[in-house]
Amino acid sequence: MRELLSFPMAIRLLLVNQLGVNAGFYLLIPYLAQYLGGTLGMSAATVGLVLGARNLSQQGLFLLGGSAADRLGPRRVIIAGCAVRTLGFALFGLGEGLPALVAASVLSGLAGALFNPAVRAYLAREAGDRKAEAFALFNVFATAGALVGPLLGSALLLVDFRACALTAAGIFAVLTVAQLLVLPERPVPPASGGVLGDWREVLRDRPFLAFALAMSGMFTLESQLYLLLPDAAERATGVSGAVAAVFLVSTLTSLTLQLPLTRALRSRGGRARWIAAGLGVLGLAFLAPVVPGFPPVLVCALLLQLGLMAAQPFVMELVPGFGRPELTGTYFGVFSVLSGITAAAGNAAIGWSMDIAERTGAGWLPWLGCASLGLVSAAAVTRLRGLPRTEPDVAAAPSSPPTVPPAR
Repeated sequence: MRELLSFPMAIRLLLVNQLGVNAGFYLLIPYLAQYLGGTLGMSAATVGLVLGARNLSQQGLFLLGGSAADRLGPRRVIIAGCAVRTLGFALFGLGEGLPALVAASVLSGLAGALFNPAVRAYLAREAGDRKAEAFALFNVFATAGALVGPLLGSALLLVDFRACALTAAGIFAVLTVAQLLVLPERPVPPASGGVLGDWREVLRDRPFLAFALAMSGMFTLESQLYLLLPDAAERATGVSGAVAAVFLVSTLTSLTLQLPLTRALRSRGGRARWIAAGLGVLGLAFLAPVVPGFPPVLVCALLLQLGLMAAQPFVMELVPGFGRPELTGTYFGVFSVLSGITAAAGNAAIGWSMDIAERTGAGWLPWLGCASLGLVSAAAVTRLRGLPRTEPDVAAAPSSPPTVPPAR
């Protein structure tokens, strides 16, 4: 709370906004497939179509969301995104036909594509030289929302799915109004060219692309909280509900240690050092479950979260430093697209290795693959050149925009 109150009102609202965004999202989305396939009796292919429409619209439109934040101002795009998700989630509750549900899915994905880069761009600009702490607190509020959402959703399911959907829509409606009333409007720098020119500028930034590629390990391994670890927990215990313990360890670790860890690492400088160290911990985490049993799975979840907590705030701090302040949203948009693509490819590869392990009995294979990915990503970060400098002696003052990095 002290850390929250030390930031200006705009950042406080964005942090509370993220708690609401995750609470509303996880209140609805985890139960959507069950509703479509069970209550509405849709086929698995149709359920996949509806869910896939959301992922495709979100991942595919991050670039547009980032560019819109740069050209229209992040405030307008955040508000628009929350308003669009209000419509999308309301349509999930009120519509039952396939066209209405696909439209709801597309709208909810479009909303994420709008406000995700915009929120990060706004946060980076407002936080000045305290970006790492701001993004650490952002993770804490996001984690809290992800914890509250499913609990509230499971309670509302006692009524019906429509209650979940309309409650989630109501949360986003409140967030929309709150941002309209409280979130300050900031001057938008005039655009110096077209959107395609902005994209070309970002995609020609070789140090940034190398950094984004090196981060593929972080996003792929983070996804194993939902793929490899739940499977391992169920196999080790024979109880499907054992995955709850994995999520509990991960969530409590983030809520209690994120801020102290970020403060301790930030005071020692060397962002790339701590990103590489975090990636290394991520890799080592996946060596623990090579030993059979449930406790090693929990150790993996703990180390996985510690690695993410060490690396993520500094990754988010570095992204806007690669380019001009006028392109902060575009850089976050491109970074989100690239991370989504690499995480999808990485998950496909890990899923394939899990299938091979199932057929051949080589249960160590996916774990060794994850460990190797984390360690290779850590080594790649140590080799990067041209990373932005973000230490306090060269960072922008809180009231100033981020400085343009030196020529590379």
